[in-house]
Amino acid sequence: MTAPLNIILYQPEIPPNTGNIARLCACTGCHLHLIHPLGFEISDRTLRRAGLDYWKHLTLTEHACWQDFLDADCIPGTMHAFTTKGRRTLWDCRFEPGDALLFGPESRGLPDGMLGGLNCVRLPMRQDAPVRSLNLSSACAVAVYEAFRQWRHHPLFPLVLE
Repeated sequence: MTAPLNIILYQPEIPPNTGNIARLCACTGCHLHLIHPLGFEISDRTLRRAGLDYWKHLTLTEHACWQDFLDADCIPGTMHAFTTKGRRTLWDCRFEPGDALLFGPESRGLPDGMLGGLNCVRLPMRQDAPVRSLNLSSACAVAVYEAFRQWRHHPLFPLVLE
């Protein structure tokens, strides 16, 4: 069975965030792509602890750099780049099976130079919010479950809804 979504973490920095996202992917069947350099070692115990015993159920691909990821041509659908610079909100997007959800590093987000040609999406927040953005693993979970909400009546929907 192919993954319903591809989750792409571009140069993630914080092991527990990546571990939580890995657990999300194992629970939902999403394919996790990690774009190096990472801010930690993949064997980091905090990364493994956050994923608990789900690592063996995870579909994970590591890519040496952004260009290697692009050269792999492994995303059959649309790439949605989640950024505070996005003009469209999550609620304005139509997600399809095979799409990719791209997230940048926790401290700086996706570089402006990567955003051209991508569907740039933002998560709605208060205008006067005292913080820059949501936690990476929270933002990823919100996006995955919005896509799944849109597909809940699709006959091939991969999750149990009862």
